[in-house]
Amino acid sequence: MIYLYSFLLPAIICLIAQIILDNTKLTPGHVTSLFTIVGGLLSYLNLYDLLIKYCGAGATSIIMNFGAALYQGCYHGLKNNGILGAFTGMFSKSSAILTATIIFGFIISLLLKPKN
Repeated sequence: MIYLYSFLLPAIICLIAQIILDNTKLTPGHVTSLFTIVGGLLSYLNLYDLLIKYCGAGATSIIMNFGAALYQGCYHGLKNNGILGAFTGMFSKSSAILTATIIFGFIISLLLKPKN
């Protein structure tokens, strides 16, 4: 069942994003930011761990996971090192995600040709 849920969660998120894009004047950047904030909010409410438990990799491969990682890093940094730790914790937790995104994006750009 986890395989089905792992597929359905990102599909539902994409469906919601497409509905928002089709029915509002929001841009894809707005929707991406919105889902990042929703991921952080779900992490704050301790609901994102439930998504990961029931949906597995489907919950860790969407943009909401980045928001959850930012929140968790900020929270642990704040808890351990105070207000300055909130910023350093946020960046240290999300730096691996950003680095992987940049490297994989660069590799894909070398392999594929853009359309004119």
